Amino acid sequence: MNKKHLATMLYSTGGLVALIVVLIAVNFIISALNLRVDLTQGSVYTLSPGTRAILSKLEAPVKIRYYYSQGGSALPVGLKTFAKRVEDLLGEFKRAGGGKVVIEKLNPEPDSDAEDSATLDGIDGQLTNTQEKFYLGLAVSFLDQKAALPVLAPDREQLLEYDITRAISRVASTIKPVVGVMSALPVMGQPLNPMRKQQPTPPWTLITELENVFTVKKVALNVEKIPDDIKVLLVIHPREISEATEFALDQFVLRGGKMIAFLDSFAYFDQQPDMQNPLGGTAAGQSTFYRLLKQWGLGMEMGKVVADLTYASGAGPRILPTLLTLPQDALNKDDVATSQTGTLLVPFGSVFTGKPAAGLTQTVLAQTSPNAMLVDLIIATLSGEPSTRGFQPSGSPYPLAIRLNGKFKTAFPEGKPKPYAPPTKDKPKAEEAKAEAMLKESAQDNSVVLVSDVDMLTDNAAVEVQEVFGQRLVVPRNGNLNFAQSLVEQVAGDFDLSGLRSRAAFTRPLTVIQKMEARAQQSYLGKIKELEDSLIQTQEKLAALQKQRGTTQSTILTPEQQTEVDNFRKKATEAKRDLKELRKNLRVESETLQFWTKLVNIGAVPLLVVILGMLLATARRRRSAR
Repeated sequence: MNKKHLATMLYSTGGLVALIVVLIAVNFIISALNLRVDLTQGSVYTLSPGTRAILSKLEAPVKIRYYYSQGGSALPVGLKTFAKRVEDLLGEFKRAGGGKVVIEKLNPEPDSDAEDSATLDGIDGQLTNTQEKFYLGLAVSFLDQKAALPVLAPDREQLLEYDITRAISRVASTIKPVVGVMSALPVMGQPLNPMRKQQPTPPWTLITELENVFTVKKVALNVEKIPDDIKVLLVIHPREISEATEFALDQFVLRGGKMIAFLDSFAYFDQQPDMQNPLGGTAAGQSTFYRLLKQWGLGMEMGKVVADLTYASGAGPRILPTLLTLPQDALNKDDVATSQTGTLLVPFGSVFTGKPAAGLTQTVLAQTSPNAMLVDLIIATLSGEPSTRGFQPSGSPYPLAIRLNGKFKTAFPEGKPKPYAPPTKDKPKAEEAKAEAMLKESAQDNSVVLVSDVDMLTDNAAVEVQEVFGQRLVVPRNGNLNFAQSLVEQVAGDFDLSGLRSRAAFTRPLTVIQKMEARAQQSYLGKIKELEDSLIQTQEKLAALQKQRGTTQSTILTPEQQTEVDNFRKKATEAKRDLKELRKNLRVESETLQFWTKLVNIGAVPLLVVILGMLLATARRRRSAR
């Protein structure tokens, strides 16, 4: 070995040792300074400003007891990894609490004090596939208040920060806001009714979630006055609402009450007897505000539902344009309730029309794409080609959820509606005094939220109930539950809690692919319609010739007539083949587009790294050659 090679080896070894020393020193300095950077998309390792604001308002320390069976040999690897992420998140809470958040980690082994503590805190043991018992949950306590999250599961990890912060907010607040719920549907659950052979049903998940934060009270649909202790009223599908109840809602808004109303022209999950069907069929229920919407300058398309090819669910023969999957682009990015709600599922929604009355301003929270149109109720549930036949987009989006702000005026200037009674000359003075006491206009600015769909709140559309190790776990299917809770929390709960909930992320659809599919499908619709019309004309002419042949059985078709019949049959066959080919091309193009998009997204970064490495290697070789 010559001196040159020996010097090169020494320099290389020394450089490597120096690099290791530098890395250790830098790591030590950064650790001492406690510098941390979250480079993940959506900052999944960073607490939201809403959480930090709620923690900053704590007047005394909050204790979080984290129960995790660390010695479980049969515990799945994925669950162990998730438990580590939960522990890391709790560390973030402790760091952001500034001494006001105390984390206590417990390992509830069999017959231990930690297991007894878990039982007292409401954390029940779960069973693995091998029937081994383990614990994974936490309890939050503040003074004499306590809240438990008995089951922590990876499926709900996206809402983990919200669940923990909500539990802290729940135990730290002494008085719960009162939220009233008015509905024609059994949203609060139904008891057992043997007379009608009706089985008991639990409350909707939305109501259960609201009860964790608020005091929820049921308000009858025929009420004539909203109780004074209710500051927020959630109206869900007010089917067949009376004028007296609308007057009660009118006065509730004028005196400063916050109202969130979900209306619907086609409530699929509310099947009512169809009076026009003599055979006893059913039809989807309808609900709206007749007097209130008119006073506010708005209308609602009761005989239509909205169809959207860009935000349609499914594809090809299973496409359902009236089952809308709204991505983040369809939601208001500047509103805290919808800024990061996630994907919304809107089944058979209606739309709002008109412009707000004087003194009111409208903020659109959710809307369709411009590639949408209104269709009749009779084809609301059709899918595939029949649902897109004759589709003519409006070119402008339709509002699906809006917020009205400003000073509201009464929709009953003539006074409170009175039930029918025989006319009398004398008018009781008590009624006159009561009529004079009604409000004509709100004293201050108020807000009302209107949503043109009810089905999106049902458990069938919003959540999926799973059994995880013997425990009932509710997992959101989409952002519907998130959206409804955010609206209520925004006006009733801690505003910081509302801002936190808007961070929850759900599925992220390929919006570019959806738009390209919609454009491609729209270009094919005209061709499909043209071929269908040609096919219908050909079949009609062929049927006419065959009918003519049947009425003149004594005559025989001439060669020219026979040739025309053969041409018609050939044309019909070709039209059917071309139509089938168009459908196939539409499906192939969509699948090809998805494949290449995923390939580019997955392979782009590794390919760039390889190219960059090759360029660096080439540059080093050229430098060495020089």
